[in-house]
Amino acid sequence: MQEYQIKLYLPGENLKEVTVPEGTTLEDLYCMHKDAYDAPVMLARWNHRLRELNKEIKADGEVRFIKMTEADGRRTYRRSAVMLLQKALDNLYGTMADHTTTVRILYALGQGYYCEFVGDNKRVLSQEELERVKEEMLRLANEDCPIKKVSFKSEDAEEFFRKQGLKDKERLLHYRRSSRVNLYELNGMLDYFYGYMVPSTGYLKYYNLETYENGFVIMFPNKQYDVVEPLETSNKLHNTLHASREWSNMLNIGSVGALNDSIAMGKAQKLVLTHEALMEQRIGNLAQQIIEHPDIKFVMIAGPSSSGKTSFANRLSIQLLAKGAKPHPVSLDDYYVDRDKCPKNPDGSFDFECLESIDVPLFNQDMNTLLNGGEIKMPSFNFKTGKREYRGGTLKLGDNDILVIEGIHGLNDKLSMNLPDCSKFRIYISALTQLNIDEHNPLPTTDCRLVRRIVRDARTRGTNAQETIAMWPSVRAGEEKYIFPFQDGADVIFNSALLFELSVLKVYAEPLLFQIPREAPEYSEAKRLLKFLDYFLPMPADDVPQNSLLREFVGGSVFNV
Repeated sequence: MQEYQIKLYLPGENLKEVTVPEGTTLEDLYCMHKDAYDAPVMLARWNHRLRELNKEIKADGEVRFIKMTEADGRRTYRRSAVMLLQKALDNLYGTMADHTTTVRILYALGQGYYCEFVGDNKRVLSQEELERVKEEMLRLANEDCPIKKVSFKSEDAEEFFRKQGLKDKERLLHYRRSSRVNLYELNGMLDYFYGYMVPSTGYLKYYNLETYENGFVIMFPNKQYDVVEPLETSNKLHNTLHASREWSNMLNIGSVGALNDSIAMGKAQKLVLTHEALMEQRIGNLAQQIIEHPDIKFVMIAGPSSSGKTSFANRLSIQLLAKGAKPHPVSLDDYYVDRDKCPKNPDGSFDFECLESIDVPLFNQDMNTLLNGGEIKMPSFNFKTGKREYRGGTLKLGDNDILVIEGIHGLNDKLSMNLPDCSKFRIYISALTQLNIDEHNPLPTTDCRLVRRIVRDARTRGTNAQETIAMWPSVRAGEEKYIFPFQDGADVIFNSALLFELSVLKVYAEPLLFQIPREAPEYSEAKRLLKFLDYFLPMPADDVPQNSLLREFVGGSVFNV
């Protein structure tokens, strides 16, 4: 019997040389070393490429296992738990068998997915009924049922989903270039999923189901693999996402397949113009809302990376100007403390994202001076010298003047603690995509922002895709600490996602991602994003208006972004 030499990197990068016999799977290897891991393992990285645990080892190589608490592990756990949820619903209600009712995963909400039943006999389950669904999920988990990968001809898979009444899956697969596609089977139920899965239901034991609005939320663990926190979200976020879904429904584009249909039929220009008109209308409504409250002097804008904050601030300013106000853009970056006073991270690097990196006393002093009719000297931060400068600019507020302030801490009340609450209007902006990959695969909002940033950083900062992907975890950590906790305090949540943007970004992002070498730690993430973009038909940027938020990333904006 043949044997293979494996370099197994255990937690802490402890290398262990292992010899395994022919027929050994990655799951077998994991089970031999299970005690070394403080959380369940979901996947393996085999020679720099992600592999499912039921993959058989057929050559020498190196292995790093991916835990449930890591990003790829969380994604694998969540999509596998969605299949478990579908099977439990099927067992209890026959939702997949009668084809008249099915559950649709609509979007992420908190640490979970918001789901609704759709179809001829739409249901709204009570909390008591959801508890029975959870019990059935746990029963299937305890049975440790295998989740099998099954290869189909693409046209056969299309036909299968057509008969199931799953139109979005059928359309999605219609645009796949590959002649074959992998489906997953759980106790006779077949479905398609974007990404890797666990080998069996025994890996899926932590989740909760909570009623919410017209559906329910399946909640997942976050940082602790065995702890599921209660749902914490405001209706503002749900209402924003619901309104975005209404836009999608109005344009008949709720999934990637429907978007591809529109592009393939030559309707892209109409889609772009209609969606941009809807966005301009909403920005105009926001401006009107601000104008109707004369006490408002400070519009505070904050949001995570690559949300389009700068373009949005410019477009809002134009709308305010058109309604008789005199907007003045202010960047919180200009209130950075001098570099030698900036706090540092544990590794010695400067922490530009903490509130203490901003001169909060000076900001409050200047804003109060303006509010009381005084004049201030406008600061400007020199990023080359790391010092604040004054270049002769001054500002004094008249009756119709409004400051449009954009920055990471805009929604943190500690930033503007000395300003009257009635003088502030808070806007949280993020790219909350309203598209779904299909009925059971929500399109990851974070991935959309990452693709935006990869394209923008390569164009404006000379940063390659590998570097952007490498720094993304620290960017996300900063968002979770300094931005997300304050979103519920916003007066308005603005969705900057555009239905067509990934088809445009694809043209710019793919060449950048293909540059990442196979041996790089960021290679598996690049491959995942390339697969993600492969679902979309490409679309040129020619029809995208120069004032579009998308221009902040692909270039050609009329604004200084």
